[in-house]
Amino acid sequence: MATSSSYPPPPPYYRLYKDYIEDPESAPEPPPPVEGTYPLFGATYTTDDVLPSLEDQGVRQLYPKGPNIDFKRELTALNRELQLHILELADVLVERPSQYARRVEDISLIFKNLHHLLNSLRPHQARATLIHILERQIQQRKQAVEDIKRRREEAQRLLKESLQTLDGHQA
Repeated sequence: MATSSSYPPPPPYYRLYKDYIEDPESAPEPPPPVEGTYPLFGATYTTDDVLPSLEDQGVRQLYPKGPNIDFKRELTALNRELQLHILELADVLVERPSQYARRVEDISLIFKNLHHLLNSLRPHQARATLIHILERQIQQRKQAVEDIKRRREEAQRLLKESLQTLDGHQA
C-alpha cells in the first residue's frame, strides 16, 4: 500500500528563497507584469481594460450607437421590450410550443444588450463609489477633529477646576 501526502510538495523554485531571512536581497525579482494579450485556460485575454462592442462579440445592438447614449431611457426601453418578449414566450409556449426557440433567442439578445449597457456604466459607478467613500472619510475625519477639540476643552476645564480647588485648599 502506497502512502500519499495530504499536500503536494512545494514547487522546486522554493530553493531560490532559502537565504531570504538572512539576506532579503537574495530573492529573485518578481516577473514583470503581463502587457497586451495572453492565453489562459485556452482563451485569449488582454490587459487593456476596454469593453468590447456588441459587434465585436457578434451580437446585434438594439440601442443607438454613439457616445451620447441616454442610459436611463435605453435601459427602460430594453426592459419593457424584455417584458413584452417574455409575455410573448408564455403565449407561444401555450399556443405553439414547438416555436419557442426564436422567442428565447430574442430574449437572450435583449439580455445581452442590457448587460452590455450596464457594463458600460461600471466606470461611472466606480467613480461615484470612490467619491462617496472619500467624502465619508473626510466627514469622519472632521468629526474626529471636532471630538478631539471637545475633549481637549473638557480636559482644560477640568484642569482649571482642579487648580482652583487646589488653590482654595492652600489658602
